[in-house]
Amino acid sequence: MSPTLDAYWMPFTANRQFKKSPRMLAKASGMHFWTDDGRQILDTIAGLWCVNAGHARPKIVQAIAEQAAQLDYAPPFQMAHPKAFALAERVAALAPAELNKVFFTNSGSESVDTALKMALAYHRVRGEGHRTRLIGRERGYHGVNFGGISVGGMVANRKMFGAMLAGVDHIRHTHDPTRNSYTVGQPEHGAEFADDLERLCALHDPSTIAAVIVEPVAGSTGVLIPPKGYLNRLREICDRHGILLIFDEVITGFGRTGQPFAAQTFGVTPDMILMAKGLTNGCVPMGAVAVRQSIHDAFMTGPEHLIEFFHGYTYSSHPLACAAGLATLETYAEEGLLTRAQQMQGYFAEALHSLRGLPNVIDIRNIGLVGGVELAPLPGEPAKRAFNVFLDCYDKGVLIRTTGDTLAFSPPLIIERAQIDQLIETVRGAIQRAA
Repeated sequence: MSPTLDAYWMPFTANRQFKKSPRMLAKASGMHFWTDDGRQILDTIAGLWCVNAGHARPKIVQAIAEQAAQLDYAPPFQMAHPKAFALAERVAALAPAELNKVFFTNSGSESVDTALKMALAYHRVRGEGHRTRLIGRERGYHGVNFGGISVGGMVANRKMFGAMLAGVDHIRHTHDPTRNSYTVGQPEHGAEFADDLERLCALHDPSTIAAVIVEPVAGSTGVLIPPKGYLNRLREICDRHGILLIFDEVITGFGRTGQPFAAQTFGVTPDMILMAKGLTNGCVPMGAVAVRQSIHDAFMTGPEHLIEFFHGYTYSSHPLACAAGLATLETYAEEGLLTRAQQMQGYFAEALHSLRGLPNVIDIRNIGLVGGVELAPLPGEPAKRAFNVFLDCYDKGVLIRTTGDTLAFSPPLIIERAQIDQLIETVRGAIQRAA
């Protein structure tokens, strides 16, 4: 018996539109979904930026099944299981060498709030409890918990939820279409945008600022690539004023930019890296925060029988998630997926930028295996033109994502050239029809 559509209130979805014309997925394998009526759909967004190795990978499926039969749950407070330590060790080995302590969460949103709490508590245990201010960035996306929407800068995610956290401010975003439109890879112009942090230091006094959080590549706001030198300058300013720098790599982590983390792609090491999504290939919810040894060690004082950091979740280091994570990292390693974007990014970029000149295309942005095509909005109907392209592509057997009037692409890292061609030609036709 098929369920009715009434009870489920869908997240980040136009519920009324969807329930009039549902898009129901029934199966997935490799690069594809299949709908409930048997149509094959090319997945060009890795599920939701998360299925980096493709769908239904045998090693991961088997690991989850075996773990469920052996140890389905283990309490994470004052207890543990071996796979939690094994996965933490594997994650630390992939991260920049200085970030060798790993705290597990269940999502990107939880990783954000965990890191913000770590930053505040870190300064307090060091005797700098006056550092309470958190700095985000305009157009930033850091999940949907109150900490994340407070430091985030996407208006629609914030406007309905009141005052949010106190003591939060934002530096300006990096989008500069006048100088940087249609850039292939990192824009040449805009490193100076990092200096907006100095403005906030002057306004608030840097001794009151605990941390700055940014996405190396701002994904959900429309794929904004950092200008050359921008992240380096942010790091320099934070070092100058004793401020922690947090990279939200929930989207960019695990191979999206051609290295395990974007911090390595851009050659800038933050004090914390947030991750989720690709950590388990999207199979079981899980997130993590990788932190510097010095941050961890600052908490390791006082009597040994007392809890050092009063934070965690019932499902932190869940056994099924850890099993999925270990099998995922093994799959990445066996197939060279964490660096495969380096091999594919040239072809992907050339194909993506071939859409330049189509009706209403006003910018194209890309790095690694992530790209965005920005469309001019329909007058008085923001986001509708891109949504029409999304529906058209779905009808033609290709799943894309939209954010505002930007089409976003983040295919599984196993994508082949022929599938890139299919994506681009499908999008090309949909854009032309949407004109």
